[in-house]
Amino acid sequence: MKKQRFLSLPIFAVFLAMGFIYYTTVFIFIEDSMSLNSSNGLLNTLIFSFFGLMSFISFITCIVMEPGHVPSNFVLEIENGGEVLDQGSNKNGGNPRFCDKCSTHKPPRTHHCRVCRRCVLKMDHHCVWINNCVGFVNYKPFFILILYATTASLYSTVMLVLDIFQKDWDSIRGQHLKLFYIICGTVLIALSVTLTTLSGWHVYLLAQNMTTIEYHEGIRASWLAKKSGQNYRHPYNLGVYKNITSTLGSNVFKWLWPTSVGHLKDGTNFSTTSRSS
Repeated sequence: MKKQRFLSLPIFAVFLAMGFIYYTTVFIFIEDSMSLNSSNGLLNTLIFSFFGLMSFISFITCIVMEPGHVPSNFVLEIENGGEVLDQGSNKNGGNPRFCDKCSTHKPPRTHHCRVCRRCVLKMDHHCVWINNCVGFVNYKPFFILILYATTASLYSTVMLVLDIFQKDWDSIRGQHLKLFYIICGTVLIALSVTLTTLSGWHVYLLAQNMTTIEYHEGIRASWLAKKSGQNYRHPYNLGVYKNITSTLGSNVFKWLWPTSVGHLKDGTNFSTTSRSS
């Protein structure tokens, strides 16, 4: 099942893009602007290689790591003298959330993925670029992936700019090399802007302890709350530090390591503002 995820055109495109960007950055941009035999060239090569390697590791982790599925032994909580309650119930005491497709009750923050055809714990979205859902378990490697990829893309763009300003374009005949640099610049700038925007978006979500799905649900919930003269607050927002550590872990030195997810629990029970206060 996990091996089949690699049989995807978007994943092949990502591998191809990674290889192309690494080759052009190291063997063209850095080599031309400062030479790989120089101390500056070697240093920049090592730094960029680190970001490239971590992006690759994070990407593989996102593909092979399960996003988190409802455990077979999941049962609803029994409270209030035998009344069945679920944290996934609506805030007004409605019935527990039930998935008709999976024929099972859904824990809080769980949603059914139509692509994967199963319920995913704390589902954020289904990502075609990793051919996998982004959920409770693999959200950390996904978040770290876009951070490393953004840094690598920006670093490559800087190396391209340095190479462009150091070239003697008047002595270069023909248009092929100029066209190559124009294409590389266009691709890298577009990629950097896209990844930077995506990183900023998920930094915001992480700081709010919110998924992409919950953000859109929160817009409607906020509108309904204002309509009834009330204020809406995301129930899982425990404060920035607690929000970050709930995803990345309490050990700061492991925050940027994609496979360090041992701090995660079963993904069926989450602290809320009312419970933590």
